[in-house]
Amino acid sequence: MPSKSRPEGARKATKGREKGLKDTQRASPASSASLDADRAGTPREGGISTLVVVESPAKARSIQKMLGPGYEVRASLGHVADLPERELGVDVGRDFAPTYEVKKDKKPVVEALRRAAKGKRLLIATDPDREGEAIGWHVARLLGYDPKEPLRVEFHEITPRVVRQAVQNPRPIDQNLVDAQQARRVLDRLVGYNLSPLLSLEFRKRALSAGRVQSVALRLLVEREEEIEAFRPEEYWTLEGVFALGQDRTLPASLYEVEGKRLWAGQGEKEGKLHLANEAQAKALTEEVKGRSYRVVQVETRERRKSPPPPFTTSTLQQAASSRLGYTASRTMRIAQRLYEGVDLPEGTVGLITYMRTDSVRVSPEALQAAREVIQRIFGLEYLPEGPRVYRNRKEGVQDAHEAIRPTDVRRTPDSVRKYLSDEEYRLYDLIWRRFVASQMRDALYDQTVVLLKDEGEKPRFTFRASGSVLKFEGYLKAWGRGDEVIGAGADVVVIKTCAVTTTAQADARKEIRRARRANPGAFIVVTGCYAELSPEEVRELGADAVV
Repeated sequence: MPSKSRPEGARKATKGREKGLKDTQRASPASSASLDADRAGTPREGGISTLVVVESPAKARSIQKMLGPGYEVRASLGHVADLPERELGVDVGRDFAPTYEVKKDKKPVVEALRRAAKGKRLLIATDPDREGEAIGWHVARLLGYDPKEPLRVEFHEITPRVVRQAVQNPRPIDQNLVDAQQARRVLDRLVGYNLSPLLSLEFRKRALSAGRVQSVALRLLVEREEEIEAFRPEEYWTLEGVFALGQDRTLPASLYEVEGKRLWAGQGEKEGKLHLANEAQAKALTEEVKGRSYRVVQVETRERRKSPPPPFTTSTLQQAASSRLGYTASRTMRIAQRLYEGVDLPEGTVGLITYMRTDSVRVSPEALQAAREVIQRIFGLEYLPEGPRVYRNRKEGVQDAHEAIRPTDVRRTPDSVRKYLSDEEYRLYDLIWRRFVASQMRDALYDQTVVLLKDEGEKPRFTFRASGSVLKFEGYLKAWGRGDEVIGAGADVVVIKTCAVTTTAQADARKEIRRARRANPGAFIVVTGCYAELSPEEVRELGADAVV
């Protein structure tokens, strides 16, 4: 393996175009590393140990314990190089080529890494995404290593077996991922650097900023607020009846149709529908309904199946943590990062979940089989479907670079690791574990019954409708729980027989006012960005007002 020292000719050739790798790096989006290959060099042979670079100290500690002697694991503390703070740093006339410089607060970090790298093999073990690839590219070049050499190790869970296997199979840094990250960074700079000063000048305020993402998000919030302000509250009325079934039992039901016209509770009038727009209409109809006898004319019971949701992606994890745990998106990701980077258990340090930044619901066959074994052991064979559930990504443009978020070992139940976790870590791990296990369980089964009642007479005018669902097999709900789902009691509905006659109905009109509802801004942004991933059931669980 050749020396990693830089040839004198290469240094002269690049003088004047760069300040040197110690301070500045320059690249074009097309090539990202258009410098001669011998500028960076390669690691020297004969080193007795290996330097492994990761982003965070917590991750470094976990991997150090897994790799043991012969390896030194150090943290870069995030990005070590970036575009300059006080200038654009993008040469628009030269194919938008960026100029990078070592961040001021990272110069001691880079110097420490340089000293640690002397005489050692270098491995880059940053996160398996664009940002991680870019960090690795900068670190390799700043330390004098060639990114084209096999020095990048990639893993999607931090467990001893997976980390050791990855270390034995390094690859070159993926230049396509580096280019993608640089393109996004350049776009951020072109938008923010040019527009932010104009905003501050226009509004005569300091520290106003614009950005590729934040400006779009702000527009979504403004448009939503304008819709709320423009919305005019609308009054509408419904009519609820209570029917005597005998033996001191009653059946609540809602007015469904009047002379074949279905009651309309939507906004405004609708052709062929009956809309009770004011109290006078509702009260008049209530008086007509009272004093009549009603007959049950139809009882229909159907079995309804509800399939489990897929394992978490980043966005669905944030949504579930918000609705079930009350966590913000940023808090959820901070906790997930700790669970991913490693927790000290009696058997050693281990990451409890797979990589938490993913848009895929894909799961490895080994993890699926492990989940099936856990389901059979904990819940019983009746909760296990005939074969594994294989979920497919519904959203177009899914990168599918990483698996879904799941436990690294599903046999580690939440209760078995609870005493090693903080309360918030336990609650999030419990959520992830239950979601993954539930995704491999059988459907929940309901008996859904609908009852129609009509007034007696030659020409019945009024139709009331009652419905209810009775859960008869929990299926995946045994692990996932019902959350905010509301299941109608349905007990009285189920026992009614067709042609049963009820006594005089009690009826009351109820006023409703449709108002514009204001969603939590954090949840609104998350849902707006990813609602195409959700099933209709998941959208309803979040609340219709949360979706644009």
